[in-house]
Amino acid sequence: MGSIFSAIGGGIIAVISAIAGVIIAIVGAITTVIVTIFDVIVDILCCRCCGSRRSSRRTGRRTGRSSRRGGAY
Repeated sequence: MGSIFSAIGGGIIAVISAIAGVIIAIVGAITTVIVTIFDVIVDILCCRCCGSRRSSRRTGRRTGRSSRRGGAY
């Protein structure tokens, strides 16, 4: 009689473990999507805020007062 209850308990634990694994996979996928969306938004904001300054540094172009050498300010 004890082996029957043990087998039933093992089956219930297996089902619960399988459901938990599916839930963990779903939560992981949702978290990955949210983090990816957040990263894209941050990349867009950084490009709009800092993009022009960064690109001018890379190409060596200077704008504003720093480009004038000599002369009065």
